[in-house]
Amino acid sequence: MKPSEEHPSMRVLFDTHHCKLTPAETGKMREGLDGLVRQVQHFPLSDVRVLVDRNQRSNDYSVKVTLLLDGATLVANDHDTALHAAFERCLNSLLQNVQAYKDRLERVPERQKRLKRTHQDLEPSVDPDPRALEAAVAAGDYAAFRLAAVGYEEPLRKRVGRWVERYPQVNAQIGRNLEVADIVEEVLLSAFEGYMERPRENRFGDWLEALIDPAVKTLQGRREEELENISLARSAVEAEQGPGAV
Repeated sequence: MKPSEEHPSMRVLFDTHHCKLTPAETGKMREGLDGLVRQVQHFPLSDVRVLVDRNQRSNDYSVKVTLLLDGATLVANDHDTALHAAFERCLNSLLQNVQAYKDRLERVPERQKRLKRTHQDLEPSVDPDPRALEAAVAAGDYAAFRLAAVGYEEPLRKRVGRWVERYPQVNAQIGRNLEVADIVEEVLLSAFEGYMERPRENRFGDWLEALIDPAVKTLQGRREEELENISLARSAVEAEQGPGAV
């Protein structure tokens, strides 16, 4: 993938857990990003993070590709015994999500709502301290990040509760093997992971709202694995702050 005059600086970051990528593997994945580059070439910001985790028990690769756009963070997850197969499915999913995001940006009713100021922004009950958020991220301390962002928890619950109505299959699972709180936690985990790369010109609440749709889709596609990650995150928060903190 070569920078062009139209899109000179898409940054691509590779991160790994329990494995190492060869130059040939990263090179092949970079080449595979060409289609995504063309889709987002008109966005001022479009950075990519690729996380590859080797699962010791199942002996396969988990791949998470995060695309940071100005105004949205899109996430795709997949796993396979073949690394590139999982990566390609993530790219296909992201391409669909990018198109859906473009469609949402072009929706006239939503633009009219904003012009008429009938769109309700995601407002916290208590404003977070940006310094506390940044310090928590820098320290890799999710519990501290969670505490600093606690003012957004209840507003996120309400927004997520309405958002899942767009996904009947997900909505049908609420109260059975999925809770609104799980989606809220997935949003906050994504915010913790992507905080330093977020679009700085956007309000924190607007950015959090943009993470809801990817969170719902992630839990729709890989619910069991993501719920395990959420459970681990909750355990870490409770150990730090005491039971009932989340």
